[in-house]
Amino acid sequence: MANAGSSTVAPSPSPNKGLDSWFELTKRGSTIGREVRGGLVTFFTMAYIIVLNPIIIGTAPDVNGNLITGVPITTAGAVPASMAAVAAATALVAGVMTILMGVYGRFPIALATGLGLNALVAYTIVRQVTWPQAMGLIVWEGVLILILVLAGFRKAVFDAVPRSMRAAISVGIGLFISFIGLVDAGVVRSGSGTPVQLGVFGQLIGWPIATFLIGLLILVVLYIRKVKGAMLIAIIAATGVAIIVETVLKIGSAKDATGAIVNPTGWMLNVPILGEFGLPDLSLLGKVDLFGAFTGAASPAAVLGLLLLVFSLLLSDFFDTMGTIVAVGAEGNLLAEDGNPPRTQEILIVDSVAAIAGGVGSVSSNTSYIESAAGVGDGARTGIASVVTGLAFLLSLFLAPLVNMVPSEAAAPALFFVGFLMMAQVIHVNWEDPEEGIPAFLTIVLMPFTYSITVGIGAGFIAYALIKIVRGKAKEVHTLLYVVAAAFAVYFAQGVITGLFK
Repeated sequence: MANAGSSTVAPSPSPNKGLDSWFELTKRGSTIGREVRGGLVTFFTMAYIIVLNPIIIGTAPDVNGNLITGVPITTAGAVPASMAAVAAATALVAGVMTILMGVYGRFPIALATGLGLNALVAYTIVRQVTWPQAMGLIVWEGVLILILVLAGFRKAVFDAVPRSMRAAISVGIGLFISFIGLVDAGVVRSGSGTPVQLGVFGQLIGWPIATFLIGLLILVVLYIRKVKGAMLIAIIAATGVAIIVETVLKIGSAKDATGAIVNPTGWMLNVPILGEFGLPDLSLLGKVDLFGAFTGAASPAAVLGLLLLVFSLLLSDFFDTMGTIVAVGAEGNLLAEDGNPPRTQEILIVDSVAAIAGGVGSVSSNTSYIESAAGVGDGARTGIASVVTGLAFLLSLFLAPLVNMVPSEAAAPALFFVGFLMMAQVIHVNWEDPEEGIPAFLTIVLMPFTYSITVGIGAGFIAYALIKIVRGKAKEVHTLLYVVAAAFAVYFAQGVITGLFK
């Protein structure tokens, strides 16, 4: 028997060993600190959705003139109450689904109500159906996408997309989110006589715009000097400037309750002031009518119109996610040799479930957010960053006043700068070859010009297929790419198709 005094005790496993193995921290060259920092950067760059979604979803009346809470829009105090309920549900669903992405998908990408998708719901769908019925359509859209994922179709489409188109999608999204950043900061606005213009009547005036410029300057300087956490530091610093400015000068919001600009030099989305704390209003959860939109349709043409709307939601969600996760993966050098991110199937499953959850939560379809590239650009490489972002969303349920203190002008520099980081993918397109160059060009320019990732991808896919056919190289195109191109052709022609049935 061995002497007890000389026995060798096996070293206890590191408490982080299981965490490292599951999230592949070491394999991806990251640390807990980097993941926490990156997750917070992602949260602050997309926390605007907690403010913006209520403005879109919470203020639009449905076909019966009711807000999403079921109260007529003409009722006193109905709009603020509706916006508060939407804000709470938005944060809850985003938090839960982002944590699920981190733990199951193990990828540094966050999810929340999709911009563009929520606008389609608020300004198109609910003009034909009630809010519960509209959310029922969202649920069906998510179910259909989940079926496509489980059947392997969605990943198969991923694999069918050529490398040049993936690169173009990344670059186009980079320009798109840079444009979003400029719009959110008020640096680019709709003009008088021109589609867009610089600042306020062509001039960079007002403290909110100055806050953006200060934040961008800080970010650029810190990035050039290779300071870790440059984006998060810039966001916090710009927020500090915004709070001081608002406290002293009382600038106020640029928009009224309807979203119309009434104070051009005001804050574009949220005013950096501390609001009142209170328990979240989660009354919207589960207010869904799965069949009412179809059973209550007045005619077969009305049913066809609803089906086309669901199809539009599906295509938008489908390809926005595809472009987003490839772009985020490229930004973090996380793509495999085939150009796809690791655990693609799991990522797509979570994204599909998020669409369903968005309908159940009455906040519109939740989808993967390109703003996640900001966190990846600041060091995030694993699902831990998503867990951090998700926890921040859940915390914002109770600390919404603190979240709202970060104005879009303080977060926008990070969005704008990520566009620069993602431009690096442009070298993977052979611009001397029209088979690659023309589809890539359409993809890149149409995303920011139409304010839609889906439109850019759709136009690029259709052009790619047509050019290959014209040049006698039809066999080089994957069959699924033809199917997708045909689906996008229907998507672009839906107005004509609907008109034929009227």
